[in-house]
Amino acid sequence: MTTSTSEPHHTVSSGNVFEDLGLPASDELIAKAALAHQIASIATHRHLTQAETAGLLGTTQPKVSDLFAGKLAGFSMERLMRFLTALDRDVCIVVSPKPRSRENAMLHVAGRNKPLAACKAPTVRGSSKRINLARRTA
Repeated sequence: MTTSTSEPHHTVSSGNVFEDLGLPASDELIAKAALAHQIASIATHRHLTQAETAGLLGTTQPKVSDLFAGKLAGFSMERLMRFLTALDRDVCIVVSPKPRSRENAMLHVAGRNKPLAACKAPTVRGSSKRINLARRTA
């Protein structure tokens, strides 16, 4: 009997499973997944049913089911951000120059467990503008 001492073949992840799979718009896909995860975590923490969550978000229970299952094709980034504000969460969008050490700019979602310092820091140059993403009433 011989034993193999070779290590199993593996690929190191880029940190974005969608990029690793070669999917287009992988930055947007991972950002949408992170936003959806935040929404699901809030609903779980509050012990909300899907129907109760749907009521708070102004959508239907089947849409919430899709959201919680990671079926995000029908959800825009803006809609997910509106859902977060409906759940009493601030959404902060920070635009900054990419470091020279990195080849490409990236899209990043920071949350409670991974805060983005720029969201809490006052702006140094120019003025800060806030956009209200709350549901518009007609």
